[in-house]
Amino acid sequence: MARVSGKRPQMKKLVTEEKTLVVKKNIAKEGSSKNKNRRSKKHIQTYKIYISKVLKRVHPNLRISSKAMGIMNSFMVDMFDKLAQESSRLALYNEKSTITTREIQSAVRLILPSELAKHAVSEGTKAITKFISS
Repeated sequence: MARVSGKRPQMKKLVTEEKTLVVKKNIAKEGSSKNKNRRSKKHIQTYKIYISKVLKRVHPNLRISSKAMGIMNSFMVDMFDKLAQESSRLALYNEKSTITTREIQSAVRLILPSELAKHAVSEGTKAITKFISS
């Protein structure tokens, strides 16, 4: 059985062409790898800045540890989540597609205890009137 000499060199040519294509592809990927290695930072909502500002306003000489700040931050996230869920539930009950101040005030009254709810509602209305007037 004699081999056809024409087939062997063609295979070698194809292999060398594939190697050069692979090398060229790798070179092209290296240039764009800088952008691929960078991950976009996810924006996580934290209330740490606002907690520290309120603390400085109320007690200027007190500081807060990072562990306590994390606890306060998770408390704030939890409370806002509860208020948002309750106000959206109230909007669904009333067959409305928008959450208004009425739903938020009702959610505050339902979630917080009596005296705390009264103070929260009064401070909220005071903040809204101050925001609208300025």
